[in-house]
Amino acid sequence: MQEFILKKEIITNKIICRVLGILTFVILTALGGFVRIPLPFTPVPLTLQTFFVLLSGAFLGRKLGGLSQISYIFLGVLGLPIFSAAGSGLLYLTGPTGGYLIGFIAAALFLGATVKYCKNSLFLTFAAFCIADVILLCFGVAWLKVIFGLPFKQLFVIGFLPFVAGDLLKALVASSLYLKLRPRLNEIFF
Repeated sequence: MQEFILKKEIITNKIICRVLGILTFVILTALGGFVRIPLPFTPVPLTLQTFFVLLSGAFLGRKLGGLSQISYIFLGVLGLPIFSAAGSGLLYLTGPTGGYLIGFIAAALFLGATVKYCKNSLFLTFAAFCIADVILLCFGVAWLKVIFGLPFKQLFVIGFLPFVAGDLLKALVASSLYLKLRPRLNEIFF
């Protein structure tokens, strides 16, 4: 009897589950921005946001994961202080982290479209998470090029390299978590 109760859905409507999934990742991405470590040699801080961005694409799929990140940016542009360091507004997107924020959408879309083909392979899943993260970082570096006009070698040092070690760890933890929860997520969202 207890096993039956544990498997019982609280919310059986898939549309409500999907909306709650999107809202959950908007909130988690925002909270991840408050876990912020400024670095003295780059205008971009380390945050926990990429962890949740990657999970949004993997957990929710391409459309819903992308929509969760679009919603996050839209709410921040509207004025909610949900960007890193409680930032908000349209002008925030013109700052050094603007490209990374747009990269959130691209990373979630890419991972949502590809992770389903990784089967149960930790290596393939981790590789997909890493590629999504590289896409995110490339958007950030491209935007830094626009606003600072520095050579790509220098931009690589300030906009890409400082984040690699942390992002590898986040990608490993996120891909492991995804593989453990994937069967249940398929029941909930799809």
